Amino acid sequence: MGSVFVSPLNWGLGHASRDVPIIRELLHQRHEVTVGASGNALAFLKKECPECRFIQFEDYPIPHNNGRIFLPTYTAYIPTLIDAYLSERKKAVKIFSQNTFDLIISDSRSGVYSEKVPSIQITHQLHQSLPLIAWPLELLGVYIQADAFSKFARIVVPDNPPERGALAGKLSRSLVPALREQIYYCGIVASVRKEPVKRDIDYLIVISGMEPQRTALEKILMRQIPHLPGRKVVLLGKPAADQIRTLEDGTVIYSFVSSEEKSLLISRARFIICRSGYTTMMDIAEAGLKSGLFIPTPGQWEQEYLSRYYEDEGWFFSRSQYGLRLSRDIPLAAGFSGFPAMTTTEENVRRLYRKVLSEYL
Repeated sequence: MGSVFVSPLNWGLGHASRDVPIIRELLHQRHEVTVGASGNALAFLKKECPECRFIQFEDYPIPHNNGRIFLPTYTAYIPTLIDAYLSERKKAVKIFSQNTFDLIISDSRSGVYSEKVPSIQITHQLHQSLPLIAWPLELLGVYIQADAFSKFARIVVPDNPPERGALAGKLSRSLVPALREQIYYCGIVASVRKEPVKRDIDYLIVISGMEPQRTALEKILMRQIPHLPGRKVVLLGKPAADQIRTLEDGTVIYSFVSSEEKSLLISRARFIICRSGYTTMMDIAEAGLKSGLFIPTPGQWEQEYLSRYYEDEGWFFSRSQYGLRLSRDIPLAAGFSGFPAMTTTEENVRRLYRKVLSEYL
């Protein structure tokens, strides 16, 4: 059978998490899968998909995000990003010259493609969302991205088509007509399954994302969680660790859980408190969880846009971490409906393999 190279971006665990169902489908179809990744993404995928072969493959350094001045910080970071992209291209060419693959799947890594082997890009960001003051840069970015995407045979978007209640809103729509011919909307691809269990966890708190904001949120929430009533579970998103501890008030804290364990926890939860990262949003939609409070990462325009979009749709309530007060914000979140029902990941991934991936394998 065919040999596939899969390479997710290591900015948080979102990219690696959503690639797990795709990797498992490829393995189920008896293909050989090689994963090229680094850091937490590599550690996570080694635990989730041990049948794969693994290559240490560094990606882009994460821009420091202290929140409120992220725009000038990120602008100053662009030359570093360009250098990292060029380095990634050299490493990718070397890997592809030393190994034989039938298909390359890149998750948000623009430099991971081959001119000789069919290459697919997985992304939900066809349209970046920037602050209003930077709208010319937002428009310019659409066309710069379209040029980068032109190096790939297909663009797989893990979202519903725009006309069918897109979970990513404008982010998964392209303004470039030529690019639309490459796009395949596969529906949500979540890292969890909805389990037939009783919802007996009052609050599931998921602390995730890039540093240093992941740790900043952890400090803010851990001061307030003991004051919440009922059964509480906290997921810290630290795959390099493997610890469980219980606080005096009974709150259970996991440094890391597998996809199977996370499926059970999110299926048991009555209410979730988390970042509005897109992968987490797909998990919530998959599990059918209807109540929650989202806390966008400061300076991450995608999460800030999604939070506004979901409030406007009446789906979920959000609050900035700078003004977060759980005793006030949780009751305010009760008046929202949750995401509408969507086709399951299992069905979406099988269709993705049948209609797109199998064409190259």
